[in-house]
Amino acid sequence: MSDVLLATDADWLFDEVAASLGGSHDVHRVREGSAVTAAMGEVTPDLVILDLQIGNMGGVATSLLIKQESRAGRLPETPVMLLLDREADEFLATTSDADAWITKPLNSLALRRAAQNLLDS
Repeated sequence: MSDVLLATDADWLFDEVAASLGGSHDVHRVREGSAVTAAMGEVTPDLVILDLQIGNMGGVATSLLIKQESRAGRLPETPVMLLLDREADEFLATTSDADAWITKPLNSLALRRAAQNLLDS
């Protein structure tokens, strides 16, 4: 069983991700992007999933921070997936260093596949 860290302040989104990935993954949650790196030290996730708009530090900035800290050796290399609000946000995703992204509304099967692809790589 793998650990997934989800950063979202939306309860409905946590419920959807947990329902889609639950059973084969333990889904842990933080409600702010600024809490992700500290949580990564506690949980040691196999995958980080970031909502695009979360609190005071969005998914793009959080993804960039994770990747920067990984390159500096302060965090383990961990795949990052962004959950985008709309297709037009794909441009933002390309600037985030994220390993994958999907657009809401979430398709459970697409989310499971994308998560598994990242975990298998």
